[in-house]
Parts: sequence; C-alpha cells; structure tokens
Amino acid sequence: MTFSRHIFTAAAMTAALFVGACSGGDAPGEGQSNYERASDRGKGNPDAPVTMIEYSSVACPHCAAFHQDVFPAIEEEYIETGQMRYVLREMITGSPQFAIAGFSLARCVPEDRYFDMVDLLFQQQRAIFQAAQTQGSARGQYLAIARSMGLSEEDFIACLNDEEVNQSIVAAHDRAVEDGIEGTPRFIFNGRMLEARRAPGETDYTYFLDGEQVVIDGEPLPGRVDAETFRRLIDHLIAEAGGSAEAEDGAGEAAE
Repeated sequence: MTFSRHIFTAAAMTAALFVGACSGGDAPGEGQSNYERASDRGKGNPDAPVTMIEYSSVACPHCAAFHQDVFPAIEEEYIETGQMRYVLREMITGSPQFAIAGFSLARCVPEDRYFDMVDLLFQQQRAIFQAAQTQGSARGQYLAIARSMGLSEEDFIACLNDEEVNQSIVAAHDRAVEDGIEGTPRFIFNGRMLEARRAPGETDYTYFLDGEQVVIDGEPLPGRVDAETFRRLIDHLIAEAGGSAEAEDGAGEAAE
C-alpha cells in the first residue's frame, strides 16, 4: 500500500516536532466532559455520569470486533439516552499504513461526520485487509469509502497527502503511549483504566479499575468483552455516580 506508507514515513519523521507544538490546551473545551482534552473527539452528553474513553485504531481487528459486537448496544442504550459520554483517542496499532490512511479520511470529512467515517472503516476493515492481500493494494477500497462519504478522488488524494493531518495522528498515538497505553482497544471510565487480570488466588480473569477489582452484587465482574458485561459495568458506574437524572436531560446532544 505505497500511497499510505509514504505518508506514514513523512509523518513519523516530523512527529516529535508536532507533539511539541500541540502539547498545550489539555483542559476540556466547551461541550466536553471533565475527563477530556480540548483535542478529543466525543459524542453524547458532556454532563453524563459516565465518560468512557476508548483508545482505538481503525486497523485493529479487536477494535473492529468491539465496534461491531458491543458498541452498538452501548451507543443506543447509554450514549443516545444521555447516560454516557463517549470519546475516541486515535492510535496507530495494527498496520500503521492502514491506521493512518483511515484516520486521515476521518479527519478530512466534516467534523460531524467523523464518527460516521470511523464506523464505516470498522465495517469495511476486513474488506480492506482482503484487498491488500489479494490485489496488492487497498487504494481502491479506501477510495470507495471516501466517495461514499462525499469526498471526490481529488479530495481523497489531497487528504492522504496532507502532512499536518498525518502528523496530528502520529502525535495522538505518541500521546497515548505517554498515557501508558500499550495496546488497543483500551478503555478509561471516569478517569480510571479498565483492565482484565487475575486477582491473587483466583484463576479467572476479572475487571479492575485503576487496580481496584470491580465487584457488583458481591461478585467480581468477569473480564469479558461483550455487550452484557459492559452493560453491567456501565450501570454500576452510573449508580456509583449517583444516577442519571441530569444525564437524561442532555440526551440527544450532537457529537462535539
């Protein structure tokens, strides 16, 4: 995939300078939750009792599985009802070329279509991988995706060769590494990192938030990535935060 490999190389060469230029402005902006940075992209009620930050890559198969199998239920039941704020932070995991090409396209559509593009890239991830393997290039697949989102071929080419866009994606990845994120997907709930691991003396993996085991109704929460487990976790955090009455008032707010 030579068209994106060149982009990644150019971005990586200047990433350090770009990170330095963008290191400020960490405070949340208007319409963001207290757990966000000004540069974050999120959707849902900023006053929701729960903010979930996902470190993710559009070239990560596990991320795609989460967005296909788990996220739709979360979005419908919690984000759209105003009970949870969702934030995505970009990382270059999986194929760096595919990750940068995908996130570049997401940044080149109108801001309110960013998550639409990300969703489409996850839906088409397998087709992109297959095109690269069978045809030697995924350019045609990416171009079709870009066109479906209203970009012309000229827009597509300009986007993938926009050095500032590419640098910003590398900078986002580097910042995630500084945050201690080593892989994707990784989730932060209300500022606490979610991890699945074994507690001392236990054989099964259960969830921990910043080192504290998540216990619901007297039982540790199993470390599974499925819709029902995430429902139980989010319901627990909503209750822990004191309910969702204020959040429901903010249901239906547009993505920031």
